[in-house]
Amino acid sequence: MPRGLELLIAQTILQGFDAQYGRFLEVTSGAQQRFEQADWHAVQQAMKSRIHLYDHHVGLVVEQLRCITDGKSTDADFLLRVKEHYTRLLPDYPRFEIAESFFNSVYCRLFDHRSLTPERLFIFSSQPERRFRTISRPLAKDFFPDHGWEPLLMRILSDLPLRLPWQNKSRDIRYIIAHLTETLGEDALPRCHVQVANELFYRNKAAWLVGKLTTPDGTLPFLLPIHRTDEGELFVDTCLTTTAEASIVFGFARSYFMVYAPLPAALVEWLREILPGKTTAELYMAIGCQKHAKTESYREYLCYLAESDEKFIEAPGIRGMVMLVFTLPGFDRVFKIIKDKFAPQKEMSAAHVRACYQLVKEHDRVGRMADTQEFENFVLDKRQIDPALMALLRQEVPEKITDLGEHIVIRHLYIERRMVPLNIWLEQVEGQQLRDAIEEYGNAIRQLAAANIFPGDMLFKNFGVTRHGRVVFYDYDEICYMTEVNFRDIPPARYPEDELASEPWYSVSPGDVFPEEFRHWLCADPRIGPLFEEMHADLFRADYWRALQTRIKEGHVEDVYAYRRRQRFSVRYGAISSTANSS
Repeated sequence: MPRGLELLIAQTILQGFDAQYGRFLEVTSGAQQRFEQADWHAVQQAMKSRIHLYDHHVGLVVEQLRCITDGKSTDADFLLRVKEHYTRLLPDYPRFEIAESFFNSVYCRLFDHRSLTPERLFIFSSQPERRFRTISRPLAKDFFPDHGWEPLLMRILSDLPLRLPWQNKSRDIRYIIAHLTETLGEDALPRCHVQVANELFYRNKAAWLVGKLTTPDGTLPFLLPIHRTDEGELFVDTCLTTTAEASIVFGFARSYFMVYAPLPAALVEWLREILPGKTTAELYMAIGCQKHAKTESYREYLCYLAESDEKFIEAPGIRGMVMLVFTLPGFDRVFKIIKDKFAPQKEMSAAHVRACYQLVKEHDRVGRMADTQEFENFVLDKRQIDPALMALLRQEVPEKITDLGEHIVIRHLYIERRMVPLNIWLEQVEGQQLRDAIEEYGNAIRQLAAANIFPGDMLFKNFGVTRHGRVVFYDYDEICYMTEVNFRDIPPARYPEDELASEPWYSVSPGDVFPEEFRHWLCADPRIGPLFEEMHADLFRADYWRALQTRIKEGHVEDVYAYRRRQRFSVRYGAISSTANSS
């Protein structure tokens, strides 16, 4: 290769990332207009297209590099020089941390995920001490209650960039003050102040005001979800001020926010104070930088591995028919490999399973489906693998692993947040906890269905319970769109003997689902059956599901709340005269 080509390649990669992030910001900046126009289908499309931008631009850069090198192979020294030149371009670059991830992605695409070594990739950042840069424009603005909280909140709401009129701004301010008084106490409130992010966080049908509430006892989140009525008027739906509530809003089972962030590292650092339980990876994920979040997630995994003497073991729970799942006992994530061969009743291909996982990545997860990161050629040290798991890997996924002596390479896997399997949770709880879990499970099914997702396999083992007690779906191999399912009532038996027969007395076509059958496995436990019948009996009726399908086909987009409905101001303090737009 000619000398000097290394710098050209490094510059080409960085310019490619510039183009990608520019388009990322362009799509993001349209969120306000989509919200104001109530163009909810455009919201969904923008979410999906923004996810695809990264891989699209990686592909463009790879094609450019093949033209530059005339398709010739490169040696190891050449690649090291390219990385050295690229590293020299980053000290003054505002998004250096994501640019490193983009370099990694280009390398992996060029070399088919081979030779993934720290010398060739940014396994760890080249500039860890420069994580937070000095920025010319502040991320947030401070508001002090010099003249009381009512004028303070009036200034905050009036400063928002939204161009729609308010339904009743004074009423919303009274509700916010009532909540803060209940939460903090009337005496503490005058000694508090608020810092509000300059940019709104858009997701689904809400524009979130995100801030920090500084109190005598510390800093709390200050989150206001702003909705619009059918008539195009704004209202604040609730006020959230606990770290647990904020954690759910920014949770791993929700779609990424659309927030304009030219300097994502600065925004991540600003958010960290009100989301102390979130890792760096989770914060980048929440603001839509999912590929860099994958890099940070892998770094977190490596750091945990370096400080732990734990061995990888099979994950607790019922063994899956499609996926082999393993974990580290103290780690908060699980590793999932598609098996080489599935159980006979699973008539599908590995390609179908991967397509299902991609569907979840792109779809609105409504707080009920866990996000995943996809990895190729994942290396494990044999010494850190429990013998029982090693035997299981050789038995279930021999085609997916390569033995390198001291290590094995797993060709493809997913990493996902670890949860307590719902079936195990239900065995361990009773009383109100049991009731809450069944209510959560039914709500998860309803919210997935309203978002045009049918889980397929609705067994308890395919759902998990988060640390906040929320029920989340995580087994995607039978997932499909609601509009693809034919929900049917079971026809009346022709003869008494029909109900005792091993085969149904009616025809069943692909795509047919009989909700009455759900009762057989969801209500078999005598502790659970009565609760389910009380709270979710309509899930056993085909007409319930068909009615949802009709709404979806008519173009309705349902409201999605990242908090309990009982927390809504309309429930707590009085009816809002016009409900949020659900069309």
